[in-house]
Amino acid sequence: MKQSLINRLERYVKIDTQADPTSDVTPSTEKQWDLIHLLKEEISALNLEVSVDDKGYLMATLPSNTNKKVPTIGLLAHIDTSPDYNASNVNPVVIEQYDGQDIKLGQTDKVLSPTTFPQLKDVIGHTLMTTDGTSLLGADDKAGVVEIMEAIIYLIEHPEIKHGDIRFSFTPDEEIGRGPHHFDVERFNADFAYTLDGSLEGELQFESFNAASATVTVKGVNVHPGSAKDVMVNANTLAMAFNDQLPKDEVPEHTEGYEGFYHLTNMNGTVEETTLHYIIRDHDQSQFERRKNHLLDIATLLNSQYDSELIRVELKDQYFNMGEKIKPHPELIDIPEKVIQSLGIKPIIEPIRGGTDGSQLSYMGLPTPNLFTGGANFHGPFEYASIDVMEKAVQMIVGIVSEFEKQA
Repeated sequence: MKQSLINRLERYVKIDTQADPTSDVTPSTEKQWDLIHLLKEEISALNLEVSVDDKGYLMATLPSNTNKKVPTIGLLAHIDTSPDYNASNVNPVVIEQYDGQDIKLGQTDKVLSPTTFPQLKDVIGHTLMTTDGTSLLGADDKAGVVEIMEAIIYLIEHPEIKHGDIRFSFTPDEEIGRGPHHFDVERFNADFAYTLDGSLEGELQFESFNAASATVTVKGVNVHPGSAKDVMVNANTLAMAFNDQLPKDEVPEHTEGYEGFYHLTNMNGTVEETTLHYIIRDHDQSQFERRKNHLLDIATLLNSQYDSELIRVELKDQYFNMGEKIKPHPELIDIPEKVIQSLGIKPIIEPIRGGTDGSQLSYMGLPTPNLFTGGANFHGPFEYASIDVMEKAVQMIVGIVSEFEKQA
């Protein structure tokens, strides 16, 4: 299976599927169709039912091979890659039996080092796939796509492993927060699902952030600097004053676990107008609301120092903590946890500190925890995937669908 995983991952990551947050169509980029069409062809070649709608959502079915009444399980992965780093001309590099030392990435000056990325120590002896330093890899989430495909093929080749109906879907635009926006839960027709969109071996996640975005628009008064005294209002300076009112330690680089944060993702402007873009995250609903209100309170405070409303805050909720919808179904966590342990892996049950389609899908009526894929350092040139962990992920998928059949 290992070589098959390598071959499939190489094939998929070389296809540029980068999403575009400025686009108003779905998929957000035409090039995502290249992988969607390839996957449809490969699934059709397995003689399975497969369909793709006009938004690029691929859905397919592996029929039940048991007489038992088993819940229909969904498996999901997204085919798009992050817009945050170059995703074209991906040239994956395979490293056999990683020795734990620094890895020079292609002809660049970039080094994938266990000093900077300590989790590399956990994959010593593994086969790794890395970048050549010029692009991201795309293991987020093509590793998940590969694992679902390999698990489906394994189940077809091993009919002695009993399972119920398995619905699987590959979707666009997760990286820009729109993955479930056109996902037809009714058409998918699963009782629950799992996203294969995690990272390190053993991850089993069923809690996520509550998430919102904030756009802060700051208006200034621009006059000639020679006559600016008591007249000019520099929007840049006022924007910095706004950001200075936020807690200095409540940012991504100083938080972990259940700790929430404010994250200034972009700032641009002039003396006349400046715009700040934030994302707001918190696992606790009440703290999430407090964070949003804090931005409004800062604007009110600073505006009170002027005769007009110079600062405007626009808030937009993005998704909510999926734990609220998954906790009433403990078997969705208990069975994967049992399977992961049976593979000799210690389950890592912790909240997701990032986006996942499962957050939105769970609130759309499809409870959807998240499972590990074996990728790491996503969205940049230091991204890599452990083929050994990917193999474990395939075994995990097979084990989960088998265990649900046994317990039916």
